[in-house]
Amino acid sequence: MSHYEMDLRNKNRGYMKLVVWQKAMQLFELIWKTLFIETKVDFKLQSQLADAAQSVAANISEGYGRRSLNEYIQFLYYALGSTAETMTRAIGLKQTNQIPDERFHDFDLPHYEVENRLLSLIDKLEQKRDDEDWIARIAEDSEEHSITPTLHHSITPLQRHA
Repeated sequence: MSHYEMDLRNKNRGYMKLVVWQKAMQLFELIWKTLFIETKVDFKLQSQLADAAQSVAANISEGYGRRSLNEYIQFLYYALGSTAETMTRAIGLKQTNQIPDERFHDFDLPHYEVENRLLSLIDKLEQKRDDEDWIARIAEDSEEHSITPTLHHSITPLQRHA
């Protein structure tokens, strides 16, 4: 059982098995620790960056929970937009010396991975939608955008990916 899985499971909680969702939650945790524990950042900016980071995982799970491939893809695009907002806010904090360069770098690596996993997931799901290939299984391409290797899994489009 992964760190994020609960004792109570159903097919609507399958997003917790998504590597991209798990990585997005780890990114949020890293940002939270940086902003609320380790550094002194302007309160409003602190909240905005934390909200943007949390929005990535929230949109992945909300889209998954809609149980419609088209809506899922739409919410993955919202999550992708939240990654851009998260990066912009983090760059702003770095440029105003509210977070050190080293901490920004610690944030940038997992952010890059989440962003690329989202792009890959969207591409694969759009291809499945366009090919009307709803049943075929797609393999997780964990090595392509990963910082550290993870296990490969076979998945269905609305089960696990990226």
